[in-house]
Amino acid sequence: MLRLKRLWCLWRRPRLAGVLAENLSSREVASGVSSPDSASPRALNIFDRDLKRKQKNWAAQQPEPMKYDYLKEEVGSRVADRVYDIARDFPLALDVGCGRGYIAQHLNKETVGKFFQADVAENALKNTIETEIPTLSVLADEEFLPFRENTFDLVVSSLSLHWVNDLPRALEQIHYVLKPDGVFIGAMFGGDTLYELRCALQLAETEREGGFSPHVSPFTAVSDLGHLLGRAGFNTLTVDTDEIQVNYPGMFELMEDLQGMGESNCSWNRKALLHRDTMLAAAAIYREMYRNEDGSLPATYQIYYMIGWKYHHSQARPAERGSATVSFGELGKINSLVSQGKKTQ
Repeated sequence: MLRLKRLWCLWRRPRLAGVLAENLSSREVASGVSSPDSASPRALNIFDRDLKRKQKNWAAQQPEPMKYDYLKEEVGSRVADRVYDIARDFPLALDVGCGRGYIAQHLNKETVGKFFQADVAENALKNTIETEIPTLSVLADEEFLPFRENTFDLVVSSLSLHWVNDLPRALEQIHYVLKPDGVFIGAMFGGDTLYELRCALQLAETEREGGFSPHVSPFTAVSDLGHLLGRAGFNTLTVDTDEIQVNYPGMFELMEDLQGMGESNCSWNRKALLHRDTMLAAAAIYREMYRNEDGSLPATYQIYYMIGWKYHHSQARPAERGSATVSFGELGKINSLVSQGKKTQ
């Protein structure tokens, strides 16, 4: 369990990361804000992507952005652990929605030869965390990756894809830029994230204002992830969930940290503001319903981790239907057959 600790120690000075200027693909390099006309006709327009870019830029240029990095650094380290679990090295890797580089800092140059870090927020790219891996920063939208087909051996993403309007397209883009037998390892917030805050706000707003509006952004269900990955072309899929609980002094400290992370709500149907009485009531409800024995308030972050591979003929595949030589009905006889074999020896 993670516990909130305010870090006032000095962080090592981040290096300046320039925005890539070379022509890396046959497609146009995406700007910080994608054109509305370029969105897929099937996509739902749930999030204000321009507002999200501004929120992330604002968070990245705060005097001490590392004070709010504790959650993204923790999830980034867990994504890096999954990279280390694969017994191979990756000459060229891409981090989609890298932020300040929360995955790269946990990897080494023996595992990843060169790292491209792509994000929609230019201030985040200018303040990336130092890493021993050679890196290049690319200003790009997650839904419009400016790279050629079959470019990367590894693509990673941590806590970024939950803000994408067209998640199927984003996954298809990731599959497109991967080399055959390349792997995608990602993490995103799950549906139970911040359920305590959501419940407190809804109860308070219903009591004080006679109804409620969504104040926590919607999240993808874990049951949909496998289908979306398969539809994008990935195979040998792995999807698992985890929960991280962080304890805060109060509800307002939690909301302050969410803003500092660049994770404020950017849904189009969000309510512009809440009345003061409603906010105070929500804080009281939160404390009454969820407080710990020491008086702190827990906030739960549910994380979905996903792994998918791009097809290559060398990969292990299931045997053809009907090729089995033993039926499931005979499996119960295995013990007797083994014992008989031992007696004859």
